[in-house]
Amino acid sequence: MIKIPDFCLVALVGTSGSGKSTFAKAHFMPTEVIGSDWARGLVDDDETSQEATGDAFDLVYYLAEKRLKRRKLTVIDATNVRQEDRARLLTLAKRHHALSVAIVINPGEEICHERNKLRPDRQFGVHVVRNQTRNLKRNINKLDKEGFRYVFELRKAEEIEAAQIERTRLWTDQRHIEGPFDIIGDVHGCADELEVLLAKLGYGVAFEGEGEGRRVAVTAPSGRRAIFVGDLVDRGPRSPDVLRIVMAMADAGLALVVPGNHDMKFLRWLNGRDVKLTHGLDKTVAQFAAEPPALKARVKKFLDALVSHAWLENGKLAIAHAGIKEDMMGRSSGAIREFCLYGETSGETDEFGLPVRYNWAAEYRGSTTIIYGHTPVPEAEWLNNTLCVDTGCCFGGKLTALRWPEKEIVSVPALQEYTPSRRPFGHPPNRPGNDLSSQAYFDDLLDIDDVTGKRLITTALGRSVQVQPENAAAALEVMSRFAISPKWLIYLPPTMSPAETSDRDGFLEHPDQAFDYFRREGISHVVCEEKHMGSRGLLVVCRDGDAAMSAFGVVNGETGAIYTRTGRPFFPGTAMTETVLARVRSALTASDFWERHQTDWVLLDAEIMPWSAKAQGLIRDQYATTGAAARSGLSAVSKLFDQAAANGLDVAEARANFADRHKRSEMYVEAYRRYCWPVTSLDDYRIAPFHILATRGAVHMDKDHVWHMGELERVTGDDEIMMMSTPHRLVDLADESSVAEATEWWLQRTAEGGEGMVVKPRDFIARGPKGLVQPAIKCRGSEY
Repeated sequence: MIKIPDFCLVALVGTSGSGKSTFAKAHFMPTEVIGSDWARGLVDDDETSQEATGDAFDLVYYLAEKRLKRRKLTVIDATNVRQEDRARLLTLAKRHHALSVAIVINPGEEICHERNKLRPDRQFGVHVVRNQTRNLKRNINKLDKEGFRYVFELRKAEEIEAAQIERTRLWTDQRHIEGPFDIIGDVHGCADELEVLLAKLGYGVAFEGEGEGRRVAVTAPSGRRAIFVGDLVDRGPRSPDVLRIVMAMADAGLALVVPGNHDMKFLRWLNGRDVKLTHGLDKTVAQFAAEPPALKARVKKFLDALVSHAWLENGKLAIAHAGIKEDMMGRSSGAIREFCLYGETSGETDEFGLPVRYNWAAEYRGSTTIIYGHTPVPEAEWLNNTLCVDTGCCFGGKLTALRWPEKEIVSVPALQEYTPSRRPFGHPPNRPGNDLSSQAYFDDLLDIDDVTGKRLITTALGRSVQVQPENAAAALEVMSRFAISPKWLIYLPPTMSPAETSDRDGFLEHPDQAFDYFRREGISHVVCEEKHMGSRGLLVVCRDGDAAMSAFGVVNGETGAIYTRTGRPFFPGTAMTETVLARVRSALTASDFWERHQTDWVLLDAEIMPWSAKAQGLIRDQYATTGAAARSGLSAVSKLFDQAAANGLDVAEARANFADRHKRSEMYVEAYRRYCWPVTSLDDYRIAPFHILATRGAVHMDKDHVWHMGELERVTGDDEIMMMSTPHRLVDLADESSVAEATEWWLQRTAEGGEGMVVKPRDFIARGPKGLVQPAIKCRGSEY
């Protein structure tokens, strides 16, 4: 039985005619095998063309590179008898952290000669196989020294025929293991705090006996298990007991553990290696001096079995002590182990004598959530889908856990400072003197790779949005010139579809079509909201400047933003925006909004009136000029008809036609004037919010529109001058009287000068037989 990792680079080694290709077809999928003969045929239409060898192997290495990058088992079907050829493969495997496997197919030179005689495409002379055999014999016993992790040699034809290959999962690949988990940061010998934290998480810890008989029993909440990110020992007062707890949990299947650099240094000491008793190791050694030898032996075996990282939950979660890069997950190499233990350093030291570390998390863009420790931080903060849970318990900070998948951070304070920190604790590395969160700090600089090129964005609704490179470039150009700061730009609304064209006389749009659409989609209830004569506006309102800094990383004094549906500032100048925000904030405060929603900021979707305040140019250059031209021209035509009639001409029919046109031009002017009124002060504006889109820690698209309307009525009633509510009604589409009443309500509203109404399914996000349903349909009156 040949056991190989399910992700590795396999080099088939053997002379021409040894049966490598036959072996590859028998044991590997066609897509896994990259053959040199196949590559010659692809580039030259002739698998035996020696002139094409260089190009063929360029293709072999290129395809192997792509497969290894995507973590796919890759088999190289070539002779690979020369050391320089194998060295190139080993370099390729190392670059992608793939274990390398050599399978030598060596049935003997004579058998290879006989086979080649029977193949017309192998009539190249016996000297070729003889030279290949000589190269093979010279190096066959050195393949492991060259760097191959596993070497298998098959000599006899029967042995080759009977061979079986078993694929084994790499120790780091634990994607089959699913949560829920409680991921615990660096304990560093703080057993008292660990016991308190475990109890807070629902675990039970009970010690029994002393000395040789000291044992610990641990119970866990149903279905949950803990994960420790390493650095169990050093600096704290009870490293032996921490190890007892963790080992008991691991033995019982209640915990997974990855190693920390302190744990591995302690292991080297247990193995008798010459290590310096610094950075807290002296405390651990002193504590173990009083422990029985059996515990040391057990700890030694336990630590020695730990693997660099854990890749869990079908690839959604990765745990590593100092972090891990995306192209390292579920792979195995010395370089990965070093990175997981120590991170990445520049080789320099800071003013405290500690290594300067590259902040890999600031550049991480992967979909896998990474939880790590190693470098203590005052608070566990998310940064680019990563979280450091080392909150410096041994330095007097906290011991922290992350509940997964809830993403709830749970901490307990340290009982005391057990070891002074060389770097003042609470001093964020790489961010001296800055109070911003990690995410806000690093978001100040845009990574161009995040916004250029073809993008495929998967949404929470299960749909993917594809952005072509040329569209991304155009959007970047427009947004960089005209949009507000990206820190405020947390939502852009969809455009709203009009109802299908009505077949009723005098109506372009009618509620019949909107109601019929939602009925066809299986929607039973809709909410009809008056459509205001304004412009769509998004309002990010923070309770104060501190909230703006903590939630959005804004430090320039702004307390929010008001922007259009295309991301541009709604009002000219920061001063006017802040004045409007103050009025809205006052209404929110007066209605106890902050307390009721346990938040210090809110994103409101609203209509801001008058429409003319945002569309003066459109009104002046398009609507007003059209109306003026029509009225002036048609008035002049009316005079000409008067003259013609006075001269005895029969112009009655034409005169009536133009009179009707003149009347409609007057109606046109009257219609657009309803969207306009003079704006001389702040009190001339009206804001009608209709969605509470998000607050701190919550997105409210799970609430229906009745909830949104009800919550907002409590806010808008406190500022009758600026804030206004939106008249609305709930309609049962199966009830003819309910539908008729809604239609009559719409007719009355439009007859009184209103624009119309917006019809929405009661649920904020609704699905029909064919998928997502239109979020809203606008239905305007005949004057529109």
